[in-house]
Amino acid sequence: MELHQLRYMVAVAETGNFTRASERCHITQPSLSQQILNLEKEVGHKLFHRLGRKAVLTEAGMTFLDRARLILFDVEDAIKVLKDSPSLDRLITVGAVPTIAPYLLAPLIQRCRETHPNLVVHLREDFRSDLIRGVLEGELDLAVVTLPIKDHRLSIEPLLTEPLLLVVGKGHPLSGRSEVTANDLADETFVTMGDSSTLAAQIRSFCGDHNFSPKIGYRCAQVATLKLFVAMGAGISILPQVARLPADRDTLTYLRLAESAPTREIGVIRHLQRYQSRGAEQFLSLLREQGRISSSPFPT
Repeated sequence: MELHQLRYMVAVAETGNFTRASERCHITQPSLSQQILNLEKEVGHKLFHRLGRKAVLTEAGMTFLDRARLILFDVEDAIKVLKDSPSLDRLITVGAVPTIAPYLLAPLIQRCRETHPNLVVHLREDFRSDLIRGVLEGELDLAVVTLPIKDHRLSIEPLLTEPLLLVVGKGHPLSGRSEVTANDLADETFVTMGDSSTLAAQIRSFCGDHNFSPKIGYRCAQVATLKLFVAMGAGISILPQVARLPADRDTLTYLRLAESAPTREIGVIRHLQRYQSRGAEQFLSLLREQGRISSSPFPT
């Protein structure tokens, strides 16, 4: 049984005529008549007496008409509730890797609370592989991760490309250098994120491209811990530009490498078959704008 069959049946009952009912429903009269016949076959009763050009409800038709009207009213009321509700489509869950969540997502969520106060954003900070799985399994509306990613089930939208910067403590000999090359880092001790982090993989790849393996002294789960160890002089590291904060200037020095400076690409991933709510689209709009802002040149 289809809703349009119920609408056709009510139209015939109210107009008393198949032709006028077809005009009201914007359908040809033969098609409407066939749909009424299909409905009668399904319910097992004749709903109308066909008296020439006039259609008169049978006893079964009168009983069914009341129920049909109630069903159509409930459906239309449900649609109206969905359209009028300010809270629906207003809860989204967003994922981000640890080198993105505090620096790109946290300020964006704060801004979102000001510009879209009805939108509730839940943030999940996790490793990239877990976030990809979360998007694929429907746990996350979207995730902000490092690229590249290849998966035919995902929508992958690049947001920005940013430099990876050398970070050393204020007292480190490299902090006063006007120029630092990759070869200057070969004998240094590195502080990195854990092996599951894409940043750790990028550091290993960068050093490998310059024919040395980084000497890892400390592995940290959070960027804040990494910065603390670098500030203590325990080692050096490489961090994305977005992680550079004004509060770092008293203890850390950020430097561009003079040649073959590494970069990373950040993108947002979504499941191709997932319905994108209004809230998700609003958040994406802010995210794209934030991506353009965060692509600004590295300050000197």
